[in-house]
Amino acid sequence: MHHIPPYPLWLGHAGDGHDFRALFDQGIKALVQLAVEEPPVQVPRELIYCRFPLVDGSGNRGEILFLAVSTVATLVRLHIPLLICCGVGMSRSPVIAAAGLALAHHERPEEMLKRVAEHCPGDVSPGLWNEVNELLASER
Repeated sequence: MHHIPPYPLWLGHAGDGHDFRALFDQGIKALVQLAVEEPPVQVPRELIYCRFPLVDGSGNRGEILFLAVSTVATLVRLHIPLLICCGVGMSRSPVIAAAGLALAHHERPEEMLKRVAEHCPGDVSPGLWNEVNELLASER
């Protein structure tokens, strides 16, 4: 898991979403799972859990992409500590985190992706990034 300061935000891979002790140790209150290929996590009752089945590339349904980004933005605005996880934690997680931060703080998505990339490894899918940028442009 990689913390993205100064936000109450962590990014990780699918396995991190199953490590409840680590989540609770970090004070994480919400889990956002993004990988369509990963089975849903059976979370403890104390955790907020949201699952958005996204592919790591283009071809995502716009409404699901919007719900993922706006949910992350809302959790960030409310200062609810959250973990965003996907398959390997290097594409969907940083993209949706950057988009959610951009939406929450009225910043440019590219700038937020740079900030996120300072704290975690990344290999962003151009197709997914383009879809997210189109979504955010339509929200302005």
